[in-house]
Amino acid sequence: MADQPANGIIQYRSSYGVAETIERIRQALESHGITVFAHIDFSADAARAGLTMQGEQMLIFGNPKAGTPLMQQVPLAGLDLPLKVLVWDDGQGATCVACNAPEYIIARHGLPESMAANLAGPLPLLKQAVAGGSV
Repeated sequence: MADQPANGIIQYRSSYGVAETIERIRQALESHGITVFAHIDFSADAARAGLTMQGEQMLIFGNPKAGTPLMQQVPLAGLDLPLKVLVWDDGQGATCVACNAPEYIIARHGLPESMAANLAGPLPLLKQAVAGGSV
């Protein structure tokens, strides 16, 4: 799985299972001063409802210093902020990771292209966390 955006979505494969991938991403974000606002465990929620699904979890994260200028420019950008990363088991032995491409968010809300830098900072952290090695 390449990290080229398709339909505004960047995807990676993780070297780890869903739970460990989420934890590695959380540690990478927090160690760089990025706030994790929420952790949603969709598969655990499904189990509580008596349903089954492959492991799937999401982190919602951001940095108000980076995101606020986008929302000041176009308040509707708040629909895509804070940022999200989705991690799931594809049912065939792979753990997949996806997030919105900064360029997608910029284009969707008609923001200046220069503001994409406000959203791009976490991408190397996500890529490093799923590839292995220290975070």
